[in-house]
Amino acid sequence: WPTSDNQTRAILVSTYAKLANLYEECRPLVAPVFARCTNNVDVEIQQRAAEYSSMREAFSPEAVEDLLREMPPFEDNKQSALEQRLREKEGDNSAAVQKAARPSIAERKRAAQSAATIKAVEDVAAQAQQETGPIEADPVSPMSDGSPGTAKKANGSKVGIPKEVIPAMRKAFSNLCTSPSGVLFENAMLQVGVKHEYVGAQGRISVFFGNLNKTALSHFRATIEEVDHLRIQKQGTQGLLDEDESGGCDVAVRTQAKLLLIVEVTAPFDDAPAMKVSFETENGELHEYPLRLPIVATCFMEPVTLEPGAFMQRWRSLEGQDRECQEVVKAPPNAPAIDEEYMKRIATIVTDGLKFGRCPGCDPTPWTVSGAATFRTGAKDMNGNNINVGCLVRVEANPQAGAFRVTTRTLHPLCSKAVKNVALVSIKLA
Repeated sequence: WPTSDNQTRAILVSTYAKLANLYEECRPLVAPVFARCTNNVDVEIQQRAAEYSSMREAFSPEAVEDLLREMPPFEDNKQSALEQRLREKEGDNSAAVQKAARPSIAERKRAAQSAATIKAVEDVAAQAQQETGPIEADPVSPMSDGSPGTAKKANGSKVGIPKEVIPAMRKAFSNLCTSPSGVLFENAMLQVGVKHEYVGAQGRISVFFGNLNKTALSHFRATIEEVDHLRIQKQGTQGLLDEDESGGCDVAVRTQAKLLLIVEVTAPFDDAPAMKVSFETENGELHEYPLRLPIVATCFMEPVTLEPGAFMQRWRSLEGQDRECQEVVKAPPNAPAIDEEYMKRIATIVTDGLKFGRCPGCDPTPWTVSGAATFRTGAKDMNGNNINVGCLVRVEANPQAGAFRVTTRTLHPLCSKAVKNVALVSIKLA
């Protein structure tokens, strides 16, 4: 700031306002800058600082967030008004129209960046196809799913997941919904491990299929369910994503097949996408395991920290049957008595597991944990802005009854239901 000219400082004032809008912790740092700049001799700096400092008093938090949201990019396939008028006036073959139709420097740069991104994904996929290290080489932790599978072994039939394994799978799947890596499924033949990370509306999920059998697994395939709320790019070991049952890849003993998913969420949802794993053993026995990937709505949350007044204002504004979900859950039978230490574990579930921001001062008693977050999507509204959903959660404990009441309020019913479901299973495992 001290070494910048006035034009740069004016841009910095806008930058500070956008940072304060995105990150609550920046607001106390930005407020003194705005206060000093409201009397600046430069009119541009003074006007920007005065407008930004009074914006939060004049408008609702949602309106301020919309006002300070990033500008949407100009669509590459959209024709400018000037080019359209030239085309109508002089025809398609005129020199002016052809010059206007040539890609600009910015367009050529964007095209080069897109090509570089595609090449990076292809390089990752090629590397995944070449690497076949031992199973222990990849940091794979605990996770699995809860889809019921049938375990049959008659001639010509498929061997599925035994019913007695399903409870352990559900527990492992629930753990993975709030942890970055784990084992999704494991038996004497196969281990399925997952690592996943998310930024905003996008996620990167790596799935490892390790052969624990004494012989090779042939015709090994993974089929990912196509869902409307997720855009999914798939890359994997050659043959792994084959749709034909006679296709697939071979997984040698103590090696892995690998799958990389790049996902972008486009709408609220309350269910995890399905993944079917199938393979054939050396003696011709066909195995088919219906699993679910731990891609849940809370993966796409960004924490928000609200002052008590702002939190209660939003909480009251989201009252209503369609926007609220509420359920009571008992603490696990072997859990210790609910005390302040136990409530710290619940607070960690809200902040680290659900990815909600803790709202200090919003909780009237030590037996309450309140949080706020924004569910990010890659979908665009009519103005080209990303569609996001504000979410609030409150967990209230009843130490005498050994129970918790989970209440979620969001602008979308599916978001409310999804956050409540993940919170309930996480509390049961606390």
